[in-house]
Amino acid sequence: MVSLKKHNKQVLWETAVVFCLCSLSLVSSHSRKFTTPNVTRLTDQFSKIAIEKGFFKRFGAPNILVNGSLAKLTLDKSSGAGLVTKNKYHYGFFSARLKLPAGFASGVVVAFYLSNAESYPKNHDEIDIELLGRSRRDDWVIQTNVYANGSLKTGREEKFYFWFDPTQSFHDYTLIWNSHHIVFLVDNIPVRQFPNRGAFMSAYPSKAMSLYATVWDGSEWATHGGKYPVNYKYGPFVASVADVELSGCSVNNNGSSTGSGPCTKSGGSISSLDPVDGQDFATLSKNQITAMDWARRKLMFYSYCSDKSRYKVMPAEC
Repeated sequence: MVSLKKHNKQVLWETAVVFCLCSLSLVSSHSRKFTTPNVTRLTDQFSKIAIEKGFFKRFGAPNILVNGSLAKLTLDKSSGAGLVTKNKYHYGFFSARLKLPAGFASGVVVAFYLSNAESYPKNHDEIDIELLGRSRRDDWVIQTNVYANGSLKTGREEKFYFWFDPTQSFHDYTLIWNSHHIVFLVDNIPVRQFPNRGAFMSAYPSKAMSLYATVWDGSEWATHGGKYPVNYKYGPFVASVADVELSGCSVNNNGSSTGSGPCTKSGGSISSLDPVDGQDFATLSKNQITAMDWARRKLMFYSYCSDKSRYKVMPAEC
């Protein structure tokens, strides 16, 4: 009789575990069916480059495997890995197709971002797409951020759930930065716009930056102070980077243009005063505005402008 009770309890416990796991999978954002808006594929307008033509290995060289337009960056117990562009850029169109590590990836950070922290350690600029491994389930989230002139005390993070599984195939991640605005896009859908006007101007990046693609251990930063650190028994964690597009005003390390005139394009067919401009890049179209509204209503779950517990006095642009 006692053994039967123990058996029944074990069955009930196993059933509860199965139910719990199923419940977790049901709330997974990419397990829900989304009808995505139709938008112009801006990434079709630019040429793709070979990784070795546009990038140096910045750190973790043994963990970087390059084959033409594809790079595989690995995070393991020994190191993370990162690429950085050979040129710095002042404005431009920057895009890559990324595939994220599969499985449980708590604390893993895959980043695609512009920064000049190495040139300006005390007053750097930064434009970030950071992809954060989830701590309690296998979902990843998208975090966007903007810094200007070393404004680290004022984080301007906004976070989004994915509408697809970013570990199963490659998807486009894009940054547009010009004199008009910064736009963050995923699969050509704008998820955020940071305009260069009004109160936003004081936080608008103004100095030439390098483009980075990295994978690293963000346990202490990305998981509530180390509450859910990277568990290396699920590693190694491989992030794949492919079909990079770099089109903008490229600048030498001494700060001068790489060619005649105010800017030298590094690819693409767009021609205007800004390195990447024209109507498609100066403003969002009606379809893009509709698509961005869709992403923000359905998938954004955090904005710094709504975080009253963090800021007693909200940033001016809020």
